[in-house]
Amino acid sequence: MKSAIWISYDLGVQGDYEGIYAWLDQHDAKECGDSLAFLNYEYSTALLEDLKNDLESAVKIPKRARIYVIYRDRVSGRNKGNFVVGGRKAAPWSGFAVAAGPEDSDQT
Repeated sequence: MKSAIWISYDLGVQGDYEGIYAWLDQHDAKECGDSLAFLNYEYSTALLEDLKNDLESAVKIPKRARIYVIYRDRVSGRNKGNFVVGGRKAAPWSGFAVAAGPEDSDQT
């Protein structure tokens, strides 16, 4: 089977970027900005499982690496996103929005 996917990767400062670039090139990926690529990925059983195994065999994945994939779920027809390596961390923009708090008043 084949699925169109977007893959976002953060391998850290000393990550195996040559490995992931070679893997992306082998899959005819299109560049979509910093650390983001689009490709048509061919798999045999389960998309996320096959993708993770394929990446782990081609790229030296450091401990803190994160790889996120966006794809269309074949069952629901909805777009989904999952980490195939690593997980979510605090967003760098956390705390920048001005939150509306209770009114400042001396009256009770």
